[in-house]
Amino acid sequence: MEKFVRDCSSDLQRSKRSASEIHVVLGNEACDLDSMVSAIALACFLAKTTRKTVIPVLNIPRSEFALRTENTYFLNENQISEDWLIFKNEIDLHELHQSGLLTLTLVDHHVLPRKDQILEEAVVDVIDHRPLERLSSLSCGLTSELVGSCATLITERILKNAPEVLDKKLATLLYGTIVLDCVNMAPEAGKVTFKDTEYISKLEAKFPDLPSRHQLFESLQKAKFNVSGLTTEQMLLKDMKVLSGGNTRLAISVVYLKLEAFLQRPNVCQDLCEFCHKFKYNILVAMTISFNEKNEPFRQIAVYSQSGQLREQLCQTLEKAQNPHLNLSSFRCPPPEIRAYLQGNTLASRKKVLPIIKDFLNNLDCKEGAVCAENGECELEDQGEQFERFDPACSVLYEEEPQSRCSSVLQSRHQVTEDLAVEEDVRLPPTPMNSLVEGCPLDGGLPKLTAEDLLEKFGQIADEEDMEESNLNMRH
Repeated sequence: MEKFVRDCSSDLQRSKRSASEIHVVLGNEACDLDSMVSAIALACFLAKTTRKTVIPVLNIPRSEFALRTENTYFLNENQISEDWLIFKNEIDLHELHQSGLLTLTLVDHHVLPRKDQILEEAVVDVIDHRPLERLSSLSCGLTSELVGSCATLITERILKNAPEVLDKKLATLLYGTIVLDCVNMAPEAGKVTFKDTEYISKLEAKFPDLPSRHQLFESLQKAKFNVSGLTTEQMLLKDMKVLSGGNTRLAISVVYLKLEAFLQRPNVCQDLCEFCHKFKYNILVAMTISFNEKNEPFRQIAVYSQSGQLREQLCQTLEKAQNPHLNLSSFRCPPPEIRAYLQGNTLASRKKVLPIIKDFLNNLDCKEGAVCAENGECELEDQGEQFERFDPACSVLYEEEPQSRCSSVLQSRHQVTEDLAVEEDVRLPPTPMNSLVEGCPLDGGLPKLTAEDLLEKFGQIADEEDMEESNLNMRH
């Protein structure tokens, strides 16, 4: 497996020189661990069973890979250099397709984005574990099953068709990915299925010296939250959503660090100002999360804006919020552009805070320049011109009206009047989190079940079965 990955770049160049067919296995745009490992593992399997040039492609630019901290950690642990990998910005799939040289397999997703729709003609196989939004086709194979991890379906295909392809290194990558996606195989998390457990057990039987599930899960989960090597910009981009209402663009980032440590970073205020200017945000909300020794979440919120009016309006909205009540208590923060809070309601993840901020943006009087579709839905448009003048000293942002149209949002850049758009940023889809960050089923801890609870449940089941049997006898 290691030799296959190491030789991918040279294999790609050789095939391009000889104008021979190239089979690309493409992961999704989030490029989380499941997507990356599924692409590498399936490409390795296909290369060794079809004897064709098969290349796994990571569906992000190389410059963004550092944000996938669990990916970089797991590759390093298995002595696989990221220099061997090929990223979306390093291969021209459209050119290969126009030349008639591209064959494409999709893993961990099954619908191409609009900009890549022409590549649908080259898709010959799809393996995914999400609900289908794709029509079946005679020209394209389709494996779709609602398991906890796409890596489970890749493992199944390899073990059923060519188990000899699976060496310990490849098995470790697949094993660790399934364990992480399925939250250490805990049924209480609502992620693991029978098939995930089945193929975890088969990997353990084939390679008895694999690391323990608990060890892998803890190390990968820790790596996912490790931001020590990231810049301020990278921390904010790692898991960010953007909302836009009228002329106001707001970014809300989850930061895996105590707020005090984040705000003590060198030149952090300058970094935040430059970040907002670079990506044209009027307001930045940082929701920090860390965990105590009991693995309980500790949440804080910081609101940054060069506009004192916007900053205070949003802070008042968060403080007065009732659904949910965030239980905020402010604490002193030296930069005047930042308001900082301890969030007493630790169950209020970003997913629960987003509706509060959406209502806030909807209530802003920012209708000028907005675009709305005839049916009331947001139109998809390209990003508008920058609508702020920037002081190079980063001391002042002078707010202006946009020159042509209101600012856009994220993946397809929505434009709105009183409606609000919120999507994943096309530049960087966030890392999927099987954690407390986005409201995991384990938010409230493991279910507390006693022997009495189980006996009561079994009694209820028995009563229901007796009632069904009685009704059946009556009908006969």
